[in-house]
Amino acid sequence: MAKIITIAHQKGGVGKSTLALNLAICFQEELSVALVDIDVQGSIADLKNDFPDLSIITEDQFDQIQKLSYDLIVVDTPPYLSSRLPELFKISDYVLVPTKAGFFDVMAIRSTLQLIEETRKKHHSLKSGIVLNMVKPRSGVTSEVQELLKTLSIPLLQTIIHDRVSFTRSPLTGGVLNGEDPKAKEEITSLAEEIVEAIS
Repeated sequence: MAKIITIAHQKGGVGKSTLALNLAICFQEELSVALVDIDVQGSIADLKNDFPDLSIITEDQFDQIQKLSYDLIVVDTPPYLSSRLPELFKISDYVLVPTKAGFFDVMAIRSTLQLIEETRKKHHSLKSGIVLNMVKPRSGVTSEVQELLKTLSIPLLQTIIHDRVSFTRSPLTGGVLNGEDPKAKEEITSLAEEIVEAIS
């Protein structure tokens, strides 16, 4: 049965789709991977023609996602699916919660973390992690934000994904692994490794 990685945040603008695409491409080097867009009007589904070697599927029926015959399924979620996220979390092996590095950004993930915690009461094997995403390379992460993240119920991953042009352009360039930015490649590979370690 496929492992399912869901990328979720009840707030928009945190880079979920870009992370989902680049993680799927990264995992594809070793596994058979499907990238599932559960938003019927989603941006990921529009990339099918641009990524012919990647299985991009539009599907909002969660029981159908479980039946897909792949080693790994990466699910990109829209911010407005809040009421159905617990249902999706129940079929997931790992939930990745991206956040920007601002104080209010971190505060905004608490409702998503609460949904994960509620799901874990019944789905005990569910793993999860927070990843700092779209971090400005020069400003970094303040000590106040780091202290706040340490108080949350879900672990903060060591990998930090920075706000790089190569990530922004990755839907146009075939993903950062196919680009010429070694730092971006290193970051997405490191993130993939952390997730694999958590669910293996």
